[in-house]
Amino acid sequence: MNKVMAVIRREFVARVRTRAFVISTLLLPVMLVFFAVVPALLMHGSDRTTRIALVDGSSAGLGASFARALQAERVSRKADAPARYSVKVFPAAGRTAAVRDTLIAQTGFARGDAADRWDGVLVIDDDALASGKLAYFGSNVGAVESMQHLQSSLSQLIATARLARSGVDPALVQNAMRPADLQTTKVADGKATGQSGEASFMLAYFMGFILYMSILLYGQQTMASVIEEKTSRIMEVLASSLTPFQMLLGKVFGVGLAGLAQMAIWGGSMALVSSQRERLAGLFGVSAEAIRSLPVPSMGPDLLTVFLIYFALGFLLYGALYAAIGAMCNTVQETQQYAVLVTMFIIVGFLSVFSLIKDPTGGLGVTMSYIPFFAPFVMPVRWSLATVPPVQLALSLGLMVLGLFACVWLAARIYRTGILMFGKKPGWRELWRWIRA
Repeated sequence: MNKVMAVIRREFVARVRTRAFVISTLLLPVMLVFFAVVPALLMHGSDRTTRIALVDGSSAGLGASFARALQAERVSRKADAPARYSVKVFPAAGRTAAVRDTLIAQTGFARGDAADRWDGVLVIDDDALASGKLAYFGSNVGAVESMQHLQSSLSQLIATARLARSGVDPALVQNAMRPADLQTTKVADGKATGQSGEASFMLAYFMGFILYMSILLYGQQTMASVIEEKTSRIMEVLASSLTPFQMLLGKVFGVGLAGLAQMAIWGGSMALVSSQRERLAGLFGVSAEAIRSLPVPSMGPDLLTVFLIYFALGFLLYGALYAAIGAMCNTVQETQQYAVLVTMFIIVGFLSVFSLIKDPTGGLGVTMSYIPFFAPFVMPVRWSLATVPPVQLALSLGLMVLGLFACVWLAARIYRTGILMFGKKPGWRELWRWIRA
């Protein structure tokens, strides 16, 4: 046992001390804080009032009513929020083009320039109500969100003017046509979790992607490590002190512990950021309402535990197979023929996440939860999206452990012969003889 622990310690330390491991481990928590706060900060937008010169070329004097409505808008829902627009009307019936050109000449200069009086020039004429077409000339037309706000406001004003002209009460129609605001909340075990549907989707996709990348990368690292020790003949020295099974066990567990430590740091960071997002928002000057409106996923202790357990079991399973492939071959190029089979199982497991997002309690998701090659990807995602019965979880874990023992036994049979074999890579028939020997 001490010999196995020495191998585990060596493989673990060799990876956690690398610069790439430290950077990647610390980078994800920083990115979590970034994506939890910055979108709210960007959506919070600027408190600066947009200065608009409204050229009223209509004969009915639509400009005055449009200006009053625009100036009543605020940049946020706060009572003391500044006005979104500052509007001044310029009557221009019969000379719209001349007034428009004069005002455009005073628009779009650097902030603080004496000639810069307006952020934009809005032109209204008699054809606006019939066609719905308006013209806006401004320095901020590239600000997509600002233009969407302005277009939405003008659409409502045109609709109101049309209804008033037809003798219909605009307030009554607008109230009747108010769209539904459907708010989705996840329910687990008869209790509302407070997590929205968008947040559940983001969490499921994030976990599936992290599991896919981590198992694939750490598995291939295990395979490359075996090939390196084999080609440098270090394996022959180790074989004099350790049995092949001890070497396999130590290598897979050592690399797996490094991956598990990284997953624990990432999962813990995600749980911490999701639980403290309102406090983080306060540090950056973002309102609690803005941060709550974002679909920030939350990872509870139960989900984190399931995530780490299935990552550990999944990596041990795939890591043992990758180690066996490394023992069979002499170069990384030679491994492609065999590694593609293992990689295909990982890819299928990741792609199954998308079908689970549509129906996490369907027959396909439940069935794949029982298949050891796919369970590491399927079960954590199912747990994050829906309530998983304890019987299904226990059965999935039991089958996962049995599948792990079978793969480790198979890998050990190949590993014990392959680590001392050099030259031409074995064929499928020769591999079968290794397993039977």
